[in-house]
Amino acid sequence: MRILLIEDEPKIASFVCHGLRVAGMVVDHLDNGVDGLNSVLQAQHDLVVLDIMLPGMDGFELLRKVRSLSIATPVIVLSAKTDLPDRLQGFELGADDYLPKPFFIEELIARIRSLLVRNATHNEDIFSVAGITLNRLTRKADWQGQTAVLSQREFMLLDYLMRSPGYIFSRKQILQHVWNFNFDPQTNVVDVCVQRIKRKLASDKDNKSIFPIESIRSVGYRINQESVS
Repeated sequence: MRILLIEDEPKIASFVCHGLRVAGMVVDHLDNGVDGLNSVLQAQHDLVVLDIMLPGMDGFELLRKVRSLSIATPVIVLSAKTDLPDRLQGFELGADDYLPKPFFIEELIARIRSLLVRNATHNEDIFSVAGITLNRLTRKADWQGQTAVLSQREFMLLDYLMRSPGYIFSRKQILQHVWNFNFDPQTNVVDVCVQRIKRKLASDKDNKSIFPIESIRSVGYRINQESVS
């Protein structure tokens, strides 16, 4: 499991990172809300541990933005703001759990594991974004009545984009997530894979130009929800 820790206090961050890594988790750490938001939007983590009092953007605002974009990554708030109104606000904004500071690392680990098991149990095997329906069990995708079975790479790429509709993913991000490659400016494997997906799902459509995977010139790709009529 890959965890994102967004915490600006160095001692707490070091303590949490060490404890989670000893428990067998992969941990990425960021110390401000702006970078934290950008990382959450990339949908590369199984769970986020989020402080509230952060520089750049506080945790409540980060959580509000994430949930407004329909990103369902589980979030555990870890904060010294322990008053009932603060805890209620966290849950109202979409937090899955709220652990007050000070805390025991063993309890945080237990809550992370419990939440990930619960989330996996309720994870949707079939979901739709921007008119595309994706079945995670069969790797079948459907758009406007045309159904195709995707290859593993095609599935991973489409699933990655659909997790954060509207967010622009660079080719570097897609290469790292789907192929586990370091960025090579000469490779066109991302573009080729996108074209294969389009051919499978829009080959017999007169309006294939409005297929929801949108190319952003010199940047990368995104799912364009506005293309859905």
